[in-house]
Amino acid sequence: MRRSAALLALVLSPALALADTPPAGEMVPSLGTPISAEEFEAHVVGKTVTYHQHGLLFGIEEYLPDRKVRWSVTADTCQYGVWYPSGQDICFVYEDDPKPACWTFWLNDGALVALSTEAAPGQELYETSADTTPLPCPGPDVGV
Repeated sequence: MRRSAALLALVLSPALALADTPPAGEMVPSLGTPISAEEFEAHVVGKTVTYHQHGLLFGIEEYLPDRKVRWSVTADTCQYGVWYPSGQDICFVYEDDPKPACWTFWLNDGALVALSTEAAPGQELYETSADTTPLPCPGPDVGV
């Protein structure tokens, strides 16, 4: 568990902004048609995806079977939720917030690009890495 926490702390360091993340305010020239829920699911299930925005870490999401997710922005702190399709968008609902957060997703050179349905162009998130390492999250309802 300590090794996983140390690994996540390293991954969460803002200094790890990757070179392929576009500079602040720069958009992917042509994103084309958003991907479908089926394409999104095929791309993410079983993976833990790291997202950056403007060269800084935005968060890490682990995509589990049955459209369940774990989201983290700090080591050992996770939010549990689910995702579902809504038209061309993918919406997420987390245990502590019943309001859906909906995103439009594209694939660009095999990596996800996401834009919140509440954000303006230029605020995209970029998948900067994906692997099969689970997030070091305590289970739901774990007591002391």
